[in-house]
Amino acid sequence: MTSGKKQTQVRLEEDVLEAGKAAAASRRLDFNKYVERLIIEDTTGARAAGMAAAQRLIDDHGMFLDDLEQQLDAPYAERQPGAAA
Repeated sequence: MTSGKKQTQVRLEEDVLEAGKAAAASRRLDFNKYVERLIIEDTTGARAAGMAAAQRLIDDHGMFLDDLEQQLDAPYAERQPGAAA
């Protein structure tokens, strides 16, 4: 029984390959599955739709998110007693 998958060869710069492998590992995917997903997302428009949705979120709520981030970071910005200078 064959899987229907075809094998191909891709030549990448070493740093690009390492970045791809690291990105795949961080998503708990093997490198082949990671590349396959990237191609599918790119060719089906899923990636563009996700990026557009993220941009709308930033456009609509960016000031709120910036304010929230500052509030969450504030306790760590102040010097704590006994902390090294």
